[in-house]
Amino acid sequence: MSEKFYLGRIFDPQSGQTTADPLHYDPDDLTTHAVVVGMTGSGKTGLCVDLLEEAALQGIPALMIDPKGDITNLLLHFPDLLPADFQPWVNADEARREGKSLEQAAQETADLWRNGLAKWGIGTDRLRALQNSAEFAVYTPGSDAGIPISILASLQAPPIPWEENRELLREKISGTVTALLGLVGMTDVDPVRSREHILLSNIFEHAWSQGKDLDLGELIMQVQNPPFPKLGVFDVETFYPGKERFELAMLLNNILASPAFQAWIEGQPLDIGALLYAPDGRPRHSVFYIAHLSEAERMFFVTLLYSAVETWMRTQPGTTTLRALVYFDEIYGYLPPTANPPSKTLMLRMLKQARAFGVGQVLVTQNPVDVDYKALSNAGTWFIGKLQTDRDKERLLDGLQSAASGMDRREYDDLISRLGKRVFLVHNVHEKHPLLFQTRWAMNYLAGPLTRLQLRDLNALVGAGEVREAPGGRPLPKAAAPAQRESAPSQAAAATFGAAAVSQKADSPAASSAPDLPGTESRPAVPARTAEYFLPNNLTLTQAAKAAGRTLPADSHAVGMLYRPVLLAQAEVRFLQRKYNLDFERVTAALVEEPDPRGVVRWEDWEVAPLDERHFDRQPIPGARFASLEAPLNDARTLKSLQTDFKDWIYRTVTASVRANEKLKVYAGPQVSAAEFRELCAKAAREKRDAELDKVAARYDRKLESVRTKLAREERELREDEAELQQRKMEEWGTHAENILGLFGGRKRRLTTSLSKRRMTEQAKADVEESIDAIAEFKQQIADLEAEKAQALQDVNDKWAEMVSDVSEIPVSPYKKDILVTLFGVAWMPYHLVEAGGRLMELPGYGGA
Repeated sequence: MSEKFYLGRIFDPQSGQTTADPLHYDPDDLTTHAVVVGMTGSGKTGLCVDLLEEAALQGIPALMIDPKGDITNLLLHFPDLLPADFQPWVNADEARREGKSLEQAAQETADLWRNGLAKWGIGTDRLRALQNSAEFAVYTPGSDAGIPISILASLQAPPIPWEENRELLREKISGTVTALLGLVGMTDVDPVRSREHILLSNIFEHAWSQGKDLDLGELIMQVQNPPFPKLGVFDVETFYPGKERFELAMLLNNILASPAFQAWIEGQPLDIGALLYAPDGRPRHSVFYIAHLSEAERMFFVTLLYSAVETWMRTQPGTTTLRALVYFDEIYGYLPPTANPPSKTLMLRMLKQARAFGVGQVLVTQNPVDVDYKALSNAGTWFIGKLQTDRDKERLLDGLQSAASGMDRREYDDLISRLGKRVFLVHNVHEKHPLLFQTRWAMNYLAGPLTRLQLRDLNALVGAGEVREAPGGRPLPKAAAPAQRESAPSQAAAATFGAAAVSQKADSPAASSAPDLPGTESRPAVPARTAEYFLPNNLTLTQAAKAAGRTLPADSHAVGMLYRPVLLAQAEVRFLQRKYNLDFERVTAALVEEPDPRGVVRWEDWEVAPLDERHFDRQPIPGARFASLEAPLNDARTLKSLQTDFKDWIYRTVTASVRANEKLKVYAGPQVSAAEFRELCAKAAREKRDAELDKVAARYDRKLESVRTKLAREERELREDEAELQQRKMEEWGTHAENILGLFGGRKRRLTTSLSKRRMTEQAKADVEESIDAIAEFKQQIADLEAEKAQALQDVNDKWAEMVSDVSEIPVSPYKKDILVTLFGVAWMPYHLVEAGGRLMELPGYGGA
């Protein structure tokens, strides 16, 4: 059994006097936890300092959460009680108001402490024993005023096997996630119903189960691109859509982006074992000063701390003695009766389960109304000081009555009413009756709440902040100097498409034999509603080197793949012009490797052959690394503007050249070659020529037919005239012969008959001659018409032959409605990482579509 704590002397309520009987308290009773309640000025701080001093003297380590700065007084050890020791910590303003010099105030304070300690039987030997009993230090999460605490250890995979400790580690994950969500304002989170909690918990479990550490940057990227396809039976996108995951990632990123947050990731790791025990086994009393933090930051740290304590606790063997103390100087807001802040679940679980591991909690509040008495019913000891109002007393009695069955409410009411300054009622389930006692004089100087500016001197007073060691003997940096952060891997030279970039390791003695690989294992998340593509790795190392114009050294070897982000844009453009009988589609594509961060792109400089999405990879190459996603590729609004700009650029500059023969009304798009178009024109010309030739020929044929008809009629008439002429001649000859014979025969013939016959013969002869002339004229007309026809036909042939060559090109622009952007987003372009002679080369793995 441990030596009992000396907390004060019994107080007699009847006489109103303090007796000589000491109040000794069994520290093992703290395994069932303790609650300290009292108004401001009741003496709570003195009682709690007494209790923590006794714990230090007993070699019991403690973690103390100090929201106000009071518990920092535990480091003010002045065993020699010299005024010079007190002077730096005396309140100068108070001394000045009282008209005292600092020296005078320090002398009076030293005398006061000497007399006070003597009255309570405490000598310098006990003061020195306290000073040497433990290592004391003040830590300041989120600040380097004290010893900074790094929360990164809370995100790292615990160094214990996952399979054997699943339940324990899942509880730690739950607490860590709850703390993170609390920091971004999600204070009432149900681990079973909250999608945020479920997603983050699964990300942690996925990493920790494989022994992989996380940091906030990695966590944010994995929120946007979870490393698993499903959550439960639903795919991730259905369970938690990308747009909403992006909002969560932005909340977390806002924390990381804040310069003030850098203090959270520097300093000593939040390693509970190292905070409770020095490497030589000495106990440590570690004060966590959080007065400088906002409410959200306080909740964040308290939840992380409790989660870390619980994880450490569950790695310890069971015990019935007090192994360690967790002290919380003001629990208001952390264990409320109705709300469910992140801290509450952890504190409640600790109240129920920590006893088995010998971890005791001391919970303090000056506001007895707004605490969860149902939760505090697990506390075995209550220290009750003077209360401010009857309402506070009634609420406290209600809580006590529910926690302690059989309690005499009237007795407790009477005892509480008799309490004065530094007088407390102690209710201990391990004792039969409640007791009143007055607290002893504190061995440490109670200077009151200390400010953040005093913490550096305070740590220096006890030697804290000098080189300390974590478990395993690893030195930790001094509190006065910010912890050094690891330098980033050497930055590879910017790579352009089709060219290699070379990254040279920094010349440092500490550099490893292998060059640092650029990028990270986690793929940066693209902005919400932004498409993501993976260009195929379609070049071998030899082909990649050839494409980059490089020669691979003999000692070169591949060390991995790196994806670099580029902007991919591709659109189908339809050119539709009924006038030109044009219905043509073309694809315009661009791969922009280094877009201007301002969101300005000269698209014509980055045009590539059309890309076939069917040839893209569906997933990145396993084990590949990813370069960071920089502006404008990480900004959804800029990307949307760039997509509009890409479409506008196509509308302004991209045209289809139409070959046109306006006279022939023949048009063809770019898909028709010049020879093919000439053939189309020749065919159209032939058709039109033939139609015109037929028309011209028909016109002349009609004329010729008319003349030929006349010719034929004239020739017929000629034949008739010639026959008549011959008949007339014969008749004339017969008349002449008859006349002659009549002369000889004595018959008398009339002369008129002969003359008539002659006239008729002459007429017939004239008709013949007329017909001959007409026939000659008709034949000439036919010859002339045939010549004209031939010339007209030749003219037609020449005209259409000339039209075949009358070709022009007409640029046709698309309508905006006919421009369809089919691919637009972030494309990951693969590069081979090749090591040769300590140098790292990047060779392009993508050789085009």
